[in-house]
Amino acid sequence: MTRNYHTHTFRCHHASGTEREYIEEALKNGLVLLGFSDHSPYVFPGKYYSKFRMSHDDISDYYLTLGLLREEYRDRIDIRIGFEMEYYPKQFRQTLELMAEKEQTLPSGEKAGLQYLILGQHFVGNEYDSHEYSGMPSVSDRYLGRYVENVTEGILTGCFSCIAHPDLVNFIGSKKLYDKHMRKLAECAKANSVPLEINLLGLHTNRNYPNPRFWDIVKEVGNEVILGCDAHTAADVASPSLLQEGEAFAARWGFDLIDELRLADPLNYFK
Repeated sequence: MTRNYHTHTFRCHHASGTEREYIEEALKNGLVLLGFSDHSPYVFPGKYYSKFRMSHDDISDYYLTLGLLREEYRDRIDIRIGFEMEYYPKQFRQTLELMAEKEQTLPSGEKAGLQYLILGQHFVGNEYDSHEYSGMPSVSDRYLGRYVENVTEGILTGCFSCIAHPDLVNFIGSKKLYDKHMRKLAECAKANSVPLEINLLGLHTNRNYPNPRFWDIVKEVGNEVILGCDAHTAADVASPSLLQEGEAFAARWGFDLIDELRLADPLNYFK
Protein backbone atom coordinates (compact mmCIF):
# COMPACT_ATOMS: atom_id res chain seq x y z
CA MET A 1 0.00 0.00 0.00
CA THR A 2 1.25 3.44 -0.95
CA ARG A 3 -2.13 5.21 -0.69
CA ASN A 4 -4.89 5.04 1.91
CA TYR A 5 -8.18 6.86 1.40
CA HIS A 6 -10.04 5.72 4.54
CA THR A 7 -8.90 7.79 7.53
CA HIS A 8 -10.90 9.36 10.37
CA THR A 9 -10.36 12.22 12.81
CA PHE A 10 -11.42 12.99 16.37
CA ARG A 11 -14.41 14.93 15.03
CA CYS A 12 -16.46 11.74 14.61
CA HIS A 13 -16.33 11.22 18.41
CA HIS A 14 -14.89 7.70 18.21
CA ALA A 15 -11.41 8.31 16.78
CA SER A 16 -8.39 9.81 18.52
CA GLY A 17 -5.16 11.62 17.75
CA THR A 18 -4.26 14.64 15.65
CA GLU A 19 -4.15 14.84 11.88
CA ARG A 20 -0.42 15.51 12.08
CA GLU A 21 0.11 12.24 13.98
CA TYR A 22 -1.75 10.36 11.24
CA ILE A 23 0.34 12.03 8.54
CA GLU A 24 3.63 11.31 10.28
CA GLU A 25 2.64 7.65 10.68
CA ALA A 26 1.73 7.52 7.00
CA LEU A 27 5.16 8.87 6.09
CA LYS A 28 6.89 6.39 8.39
CA ASN A 29 5.07 3.56 6.65
CA GLY A 30 5.86 4.74 3.13
CA LEU A 31 2.58 6.25 1.96
CA VAL A 32 2.66 8.79 -0.86
CA LEU A 33 -1.00 9.76 -0.38
CA LEU A 34 -3.24 9.97 2.69
CA GLY A 35 -6.91 10.65 2.18
CA PHE A 36 -8.93 11.80 5.18
CA SER A 37 -12.54 10.60 5.00
CA ASP A 38 -14.11 11.25 8.37
CA HIS A 39 -17.76 10.36 8.98
CA SER A 40 -19.67 13.05 7.16
CA PRO A 41 -22.11 15.47 8.68
CA TYR A 42 -25.66 15.04 7.41
CA VAL A 43 -28.59 17.40 7.17
CA PHE A 44 -31.34 15.62 9.11
CA PRO A 45 -34.91 16.78 9.70
CA GLY A 46 -36.12 17.96 13.08
CA LYS A 47 -33.89 17.66 16.12
CA TYR A 48 -32.22 14.34 15.27
CA TYR A 49 -28.51 14.34 16.12
CA SER A 50 -26.01 11.64 15.23
CA LYS A 51 -23.27 10.92 17.77
CA PHE A 52 -20.92 9.07 15.43
CA ARG A 53 -20.29 11.75 12.79
CA MET A 54 -18.91 15.27 12.77
CA SER A 55 -21.31 18.17 13.26
CA HIS A 56 -22.05 20.86 10.70
CA ASP A 57 -19.96 23.28 12.74
CA ASP A 58 -16.87 21.07 12.35
CA ILE A 59 -16.72 21.15 8.54
CA SER A 60 -14.90 24.46 8.15
CA ASP A 61 -12.23 23.51 10.70
CA TYR A 62 -11.82 20.10 9.03
CA TYR A 63 -11.20 21.72 5.65
CA LEU A 64 -8.94 24.44 7.03
CA THR A 65 -6.82 22.12 9.19
CA LEU A 66 -6.27 19.61 6.39
CA GLY A 67 -5.73 22.34 3.81
CA LEU A 68 -2.95 23.91 5.85
CA LEU A 69 -1.35 20.50 6.49
CA ARG A 70 -1.59 19.73 2.77
CA GLU A 71 0.43 22.86 2.03
CA GLU A 72 2.95 22.14 4.79
CA TYR A 73 3.57 18.56 3.68
CA ARG A 74 3.20 19.18 -0.04
CA ASP A 75 6.71 18.01 -0.91
CA ARG A 76 6.47 14.86 1.23
CA ILE A 77 2.96 13.42 0.87
CA ASP A 78 -0.29 14.15 -0.98
CA ILE A 79 -3.14 14.97 1.44
CA ARG A 80 -6.71 14.59 0.15
CA ILE A 81 -9.90 15.83 1.82
CA GLY A 82 -13.01 13.70 1.73
CA PHE A 83 -15.78 12.09 3.73
CA GLU A 84 -17.13 8.63 4.38
CA MET A 85 -20.82 9.08 3.75
CA GLU A 86 -24.04 7.08 3.68
CA TYR A 87 -26.48 7.48 0.82
CA TYR A 88 -29.71 8.85 2.26
CA PRO A 89 -31.58 10.07 -0.83
CA LYS A 90 -33.91 12.55 0.90
CA GLN A 91 -31.03 14.52 2.44
CA PHE A 92 -28.20 13.79 -0.01
CA ARG A 93 -28.43 16.92 -2.19
CA GLN A 94 -28.82 19.28 0.76
CA THR A 95 -25.84 17.71 2.53
CA LEU A 96 -23.61 18.06 -0.55
CA GLU A 97 -24.66 21.71 -0.79
CA LEU A 98 -23.63 22.21 2.85
CA MET A 99 -20.25 20.59 2.19
CA ALA A 100 -19.68 22.86 -0.83
CA GLU A 101 -20.69 26.01 1.06
CA LYS A 102 -18.12 25.35 3.79
CA GLU A 103 -15.11 25.41 1.44
CA GLN A 104 -12.21 27.41 2.90
CA THR A 105 -9.70 29.77 1.31
CA LEU A 106 -6.18 29.32 2.71
CA PRO A 107 -3.75 32.22 3.30
CA SER A 108 -2.00 31.16 0.08
CA GLY A 109 -5.24 31.66 -1.86
CA GLU A 110 -5.63 27.93 -2.47
CA LYS A 111 -9.04 26.40 -1.84
CA ALA A 112 -9.59 23.63 0.72
CA GLY A 113 -12.82 21.71 0.38
CA LEU A 114 -14.47 18.45 -0.57
CA GLN A 115 -12.39 16.34 -2.99
CA TYR A 116 -13.96 12.88 -2.75
CA LEU A 117 -16.49 10.62 -1.04
CA ILE A 118 -16.41 6.96 -0.10
CA LEU A 119 -19.72 5.20 0.48
CA GLY A 120 -20.09 3.54 3.88
CA GLN A 121 -23.73 2.51 4.38
CA HIS A 122 -23.94 2.06 8.15
CA PHE A 123 -27.73 2.14 8.29
CA VAL A 124 -30.52 0.62 6.23
CA GLY A 125 -32.81 3.37 5.02
CA ASN A 126 -32.35 6.66 6.87
CA GLU A 127 -30.92 6.32 10.37
CA TYR A 128 -33.13 8.97 11.94
CA ASP A 129 -36.36 7.06 11.22
CA SER A 130 -35.35 3.41 10.84
CA HIS A 131 -32.49 2.98 13.35
CA GLU A 132 -31.55 -0.24 11.51
CA TYR A 133 -27.78 -0.50 11.86
CA SER A 134 -26.40 -2.49 8.93
CA GLY A 135 -24.14 -4.55 11.19
CA MET A 136 -26.95 -6.01 13.30
CA PRO A 137 -27.59 -9.71 12.57
CA SER A 138 -30.72 -10.28 10.51
CA VAL A 139 -32.42 -13.01 8.46
CA SER A 140 -34.78 -10.53 6.75
CA ASP A 141 -34.89 -10.48 2.96
CA ARG A 142 -36.33 -6.94 3.16
CA TYR A 143 -33.44 -5.75 5.34
CA LEU A 144 -30.78 -7.13 3.00
CA GLY A 145 -32.62 -5.87 -0.08
CA ARG A 146 -32.90 -2.35 1.34
CA TYR A 147 -29.20 -2.27 2.19
CA VAL A 148 -28.25 -3.25 -1.36
CA GLU A 149 -30.77 -0.77 -2.77
CA ASN A 150 -29.19 2.05 -0.73
CA VAL A 151 -25.68 1.14 -1.92
CA THR A 152 -26.55 0.65 -5.59
CA GLU A 153 -28.52 3.91 -5.71
CA GLY A 154 -25.53 5.62 -4.14
CA ILE A 155 -23.23 4.15 -6.78
CA LEU A 156 -25.50 5.46 -9.54
CA THR A 157 -25.17 9.06 -8.33
CA GLY A 158 -21.60 9.00 -9.66
CA CYS A 159 -20.43 10.78 -6.47
CA PHE A 160 -18.55 7.96 -4.74
CA SER A 161 -14.98 6.84 -5.43
CA CYS A 162 -15.22 3.45 -3.70
CA ILE A 163 -17.45 1.40 -1.41
CA ALA A 164 -16.10 1.11 2.13
CA HIS A 165 -16.77 -2.23 3.81
CA PRO A 166 -19.42 -3.21 1.23
CA ASP A 167 -20.04 -6.42 3.20
CA LEU A 168 -20.86 -4.60 6.46
CA VAL A 169 -24.46 -5.83 6.22
CA ASN A 170 -24.78 -8.71 8.68
CA PHE A 171 -27.23 -11.03 6.95
CA ILE A 172 -27.18 -14.48 8.56
CA GLY A 173 -30.07 -16.02 6.64
CA SER A 174 -30.32 -17.98 3.39
CA LYS A 175 -27.11 -18.21 1.36
CA LYS A 176 -29.25 -18.11 -1.78
CA LEU A 177 -30.79 -14.76 -0.77
CA TYR A 178 -27.41 -13.36 0.26
CA ASP A 179 -25.89 -14.33 -3.07
CA LYS A 180 -28.82 -12.86 -5.03
CA HIS A 181 -28.73 -9.45 -3.39
CA MET A 182 -24.98 -9.05 -2.91
CA ARG A 183 -24.27 -10.11 -6.47
CA LYS A 184 -26.49 -7.22 -7.55
CA LEU A 185 -24.28 -4.88 -5.48
CA ALA A 186 -21.06 -6.28 -6.94
CA GLU A 187 -22.37 -6.14 -10.51
CA CYS A 188 -23.53 -2.53 -10.11
CA ALA A 189 -20.14 -1.53 -8.71
CA LYS A 190 -18.33 -3.21 -11.59
CA ALA A 191 -20.59 -1.69 -14.25
CA ASN A 192 -19.88 1.75 -12.84
CA SER A 193 -16.14 1.20 -12.20
CA VAL A 194 -16.43 1.72 -8.43
CA PRO A 195 -13.90 -0.39 -6.48
CA LEU A 196 -14.79 -2.42 -3.38
CA GLU A 197 -12.80 -2.14 -0.15
CA ILE A 198 -11.40 -4.94 1.98
CA ASN A 199 -11.69 -3.23 5.35
CA LEU A 200 -8.62 -3.73 7.52
CA LEU A 201 -10.31 -2.54 10.72
CA GLY A 202 -13.03 -5.15 10.38
CA LEU A 203 -10.49 -7.82 9.54
CA HIS A 204 -8.17 -7.03 12.44
CA THR A 205 -10.94 -6.76 15.04
CA ASN A 206 -12.81 -9.89 13.87
CA ARG A 207 -16.05 -8.15 12.92
CA ASN A 208 -18.65 -9.73 10.67
CA TYR A 209 -16.77 -8.22 7.74
CA PRO A 210 -14.85 -8.87 5.57
CA ASN A 211 -17.28 -11.69 4.82
CA PRO A 212 -15.76 -14.54 2.75
CA ARG A 213 -19.18 -15.24 1.19
CA PHE A 214 -19.17 -11.77 -0.33
CA TRP A 215 -15.62 -12.01 -1.64
CA ASP A 216 -16.47 -15.29 -3.38
CA ILE A 217 -19.05 -13.27 -5.32
CA VAL A 218 -16.58 -10.45 -5.99
CA LYS A 219 -14.11 -12.93 -7.45
CA GLU A 220 -16.77 -14.29 -9.81
CA VAL A 221 -17.97 -10.82 -10.87
CA GLY A 222 -14.44 -9.50 -11.33
CA ASN A 223 -14.56 -6.24 -9.38
CA GLU A 224 -11.64 -3.94 -8.65
CA VAL A 225 -10.55 -4.39 -5.02
CA ILE A 226 -8.63 -2.03 -2.75
CA LEU A 227 -7.45 -2.20 0.87
CA GLY A 228 -8.71 0.46 3.27
CA CYS A 229 -7.19 1.10 6.69
CA ASP A 230 -10.36 2.66 8.20
CA ALA A 231 -7.91 4.31 10.59
CA HIS A 232 -9.35 5.62 13.84
CA THR A 233 -5.92 6.02 15.48
CA ALA A 234 -2.58 7.05 14.00
CA ALA A 235 -1.22 3.54 14.63
CA ASP A 236 -3.78 2.16 12.16
CA VAL A 237 -2.38 4.13 9.21
CA ALA A 238 -0.71 1.59 6.92
CA SER A 239 0.39 -0.51 9.88
CA PRO A 240 2.67 -3.23 8.45
CA SER A 241 0.96 -5.93 10.51
CA LEU A 242 -2.53 -4.82 9.40
CA LEU A 243 -1.40 -4.69 5.78
CA GLN A 244 0.00 -8.19 6.09
CA GLU A 245 -3.39 -9.41 7.32
CA GLY A 246 -5.17 -7.66 4.45
CA GLU A 247 -2.81 -8.95 1.79
CA ALA A 248 -3.12 -12.49 3.13
CA PHE A 249 -6.93 -12.19 3.02
CA ALA A 250 -6.85 -10.88 -0.56
CA ALA A 251 -4.45 -13.63 -1.59
CA ARG A 252 -7.08 -16.27 -0.75
CA TRP A 253 -8.97 -15.12 -3.86
CA GLY A 254 -5.97 -14.09 -5.90
CA PHE A 255 -7.10 -10.47 -6.08
CA ASP A 256 -4.81 -8.11 -7.98
CA LEU A 257 -5.26 -5.21 -5.57
CA ILE A 258 -5.41 -1.67 -6.89
CA ASP A 259 -3.57 1.04 -4.97
CA GLU A 260 -4.97 4.26 -6.42
CA LEU A 261 -8.57 5.45 -6.73
CA ARG A 262 -10.01 7.44 -9.60
CA LEU A 263 -11.54 10.21 -7.49
CA ALA A 264 -15.06 11.06 -8.60
CA ASP A 265 -16.00 14.73 -8.10
CA PRO A 266 -19.07 14.68 -5.83
CA LEU A 267 -20.07 18.16 -6.94
CA ASN A 268 -20.66 16.89 -10.48
CA TYR A 269 -24.00 15.85 -8.98
CA PHE A 270 -25.18 19.43 -9.55
CA LYS A 271 -23.96 19.69 -13.16
